[in-house]
Amino acid sequence: MADTESTRSDADRSDADRAAATRPGATPAGAAAGGPSSTAPVITDPTVAAATPVRRRPRMPRISGLGTALALGWTIIIVLGALVVDFLPLSEARDPSLALMTPSTLAPDLLSEHPLGTDSQGLDILGGLLYGARVSLVVGIGGVLVGALIGGALGLVAGYRGGWTDRIVSIITDTLLAFPSLILLIAIVTVLDPTLPNITLALGIMVVPAYARLVRANAMSFAGREFVTAARSLGAGELRIMLREVTPNIVQPVFSYSFMLVAVLIVAEASLSYLGLSIPRPEPTWGNMISAGQSDFQRYPYLVGVPAIVLFLTVLSFNQLGEAAGRKWSPGAAKI
Repeated sequence: MADTESTRSDADRSDADRAAATRPGATPAGAAAGGPSSTAPVITDPTVAAATPVRRRPRMPRISGLGTALALGWTIIIVLGALVVDFLPLSEARDPSLALMTPSTLAPDLLSEHPLGTDSQGLDILGGLLYGARVSLVVGIGGVLVGALIGGALGLVAGYRGGWTDRIVSIITDTLLAFPSLILLIAIVTVLDPTLPNITLALGIMVVPAYARLVRANAMSFAGREFVTAARSLGAGELRIMLREVTPNIVQPVFSYSFMLVAVLIVAEASLSYLGLSIPRPEPTWGNMISAGQSDFQRYPYLVGVPAIVLFLTVLSFNQLGEAAGRKWSPGAAKI
């Protein structure tokens, strides 16, 4: 009896296995147990596979790329406007004696002779913005060049040589950083005349510690590399190694960081102009235009709003360009 029941159960299992094997997409019983049938091909229904939708991960729009393109476009407009403002058919924006016949506080009208209106002295606001852009760009780029040359030289020597040289440079940078930036600028401008070269020099001194620390950190990381050791073993001098071997490797992070410092210096110059410590009126700057229009802000908000918006967009554009350059040339630093 036991043998008969065992034979029947084996036959029932065989019938069940054959029935399951004929189903679309079914896996044989031996495959689940890891038996010989585990290598057999799996029968699938092509109509079921075709009907199953394939989910794709939605792609997000590249907002960073669009922002970089807009920032680059705005920067090009500002730079070109500052370069060709003397040749544009704009009304007088710097000499009130030549604008005596021009009505003051004209509202903006894009189709008129004064597209952005006039201020309380009858000076054209659009012309003032372009002349102010020239001042801001000269101060920002010039101050960055001064800070990069002085601070870069100090940081390069300190990072490559180390020892007492590094300690002395660290003391100098820490001393400059101990003073609040605005107070340091006010002290320098008070001693010097508020001219464009002096303002540029004062702002350049303000960013010397930032460049010194950045270049010092990069120079220390490259001072012990194999190519520096190879150049030293071949008899190259320290000056040649610093200029020919180390400097080319730190140009890219310094260049990307410079965009952000240009934005910082533009804001600093506008702050000094607003306080009356930078280039005085009637020479227009974005800061003194905001300061001159604040008394009539409630009646004529465009006197403050227009230069403030231009200042905001310019600073935002330089910051965006600096972040884009950092992502391209210093991906590790961009993630911090």
